[in-house]
Amino acid sequence: MINQELLDILRCPFDPRNRLTLENDRLVCSRCGLRFLIKDGIPKLIVEEAELPPGCGTLDQLPCQRERRADPCRRSS
Repeated sequence: MINQELLDILRCPFDPRNRLTLENDRLVCSRCGLRFLIKDGIPKLIVEEAELPPGCGTLDQLPCQRERRADPCRRSS
């Protein structure tokens, strides 16, 4: 489905410091838990189309977003 070389360079589009791991037919952010669908071998890395992790009703409730709001001077890498 996704070869290891590609998987090694993929990062979460919401917080690029975090790697994505392969779980069945999804790529999952190691930090926030967003789940991105893989369709026909192509990952759909569109944040607004990702599945939210359990316990998060909106993108604003993701851990990486709560941290960003708590420290407005922090910039993403």
